[in-house]
Amino acid sequence: MKFLVVDDSPIMRRIVINALGACGFKSFVEAEDGSKAIGILKGDKIDFVITDWNMPVMNGLDLTMAIRSDESLNKTPILMVTTRVAKEDIINALKAKVNNYLIKPFTPIMLKEKIDSIVGPILDPFI
Repeated sequence: MKFLVVDDSPIMRRIVINALGACGFKSFVEAEDGSKAIGILKGDKIDFVITDWNMPVMNGLDLTMAIRSDESLNKTPILMVTTRVAKEDIINALKAKVNNYLIKPFTPIMLKEKIDSIVGPILDPFI
């Protein structure tokens, strides 16, 4: 499974990629904003998007809406990983059709549980 990790913070992208690695996943691509992510999605086979909300150029909510409005991309699973905890933000993300929502900070186990809730159990390195 190939993941696209979208966050304007290189440190946060590394944290997500390290957590994915701890979960047994090995294939990652990075983007620092939604517009770069769209370019990657159109040029590469991406199986799963993990995106932050707050980013310059194109934020994660706009990225989600762009993915969902593109017939060639709209089935791609999206996990929003963000610090935004307001109920209204979570509702807006779900209305935009993210598949799930994870609040920072998180553990690799929490990330794996969210991924599994979207695509079903794939690997279980925590047993």
